[in-house]
Amino acid sequence: MEKTNQHLDDLSQIRSIMERSTKFLSLSGWSGIFAGIFGLAGAIAAWFYLDGGAIYYDESFKLIKGERRLDPLTFMTINALITLVLALSSAFFFSWLKARKNGENIWTPALRSLIKQLALPLAVGGVLALILIYQQETTYIAAVTLIFYGLALFSAGRYTSYEIIYLGIADILLGLAAAIWQDLGIYFWAIGFGVFHIIYGLVLYTKYDLKK
Repeated sequence: MEKTNQHLDDLSQIRSIMERSTKFLSLSGWSGIFAGIFGLAGAIAAWFYLDGGAIYYDESFKLIKGERRLDPLTFMTINALITLVLALSSAFFFSWLKARKNGENIWTPALRSLIKQLALPLAVGGVLALILIYQQETTYIAAVTLIFYGLALFSAGRYTSYEIIYLGIADILLGLAAAIWQDLGIYFWAIGFGVFHIIYGLVLYTKYDLKK
């Protein structure tokens, strides 16, 4: 019986070593939580800037009435960039903190593979969004960003905790909904980049970080 338990322990350790060599497991639940908080804050800031959905702009985000220091498109672009920088910075910081706590190196082959899987869908989605903005077809921006972001997460799932796959699927479905209800894009952004991330972060924290 003792030998059987020893073999099971050995197999478990071997499996853990193999998993850590192929997957980046230093993603912290706090990374998702703070990314969601920043995403939600960005969406709320945009909502207040647009007076809670009041008609101050047309389908090309050009002002119809009212005065603003920045036109809505410029504000939304700056707002999105600030939110992205803060979310990425928090993700890196908390992942680095977790890796350091576990005595691990954060820059591993698994992390490089993870970044590669994220890069292509995010780059394609970003370029497509810029093309739509250039052509003044902004009604599908929310759908495009959510769908391609979801595809990036789904693709990266094989190199990190599998929970990120479900987050990707949820964002893809939300993006499809945003393509149908185009006038609710800012609310879909708040849910996809805010609420879903916070839920994802809480799941990671309770399942992995809290146990340790």
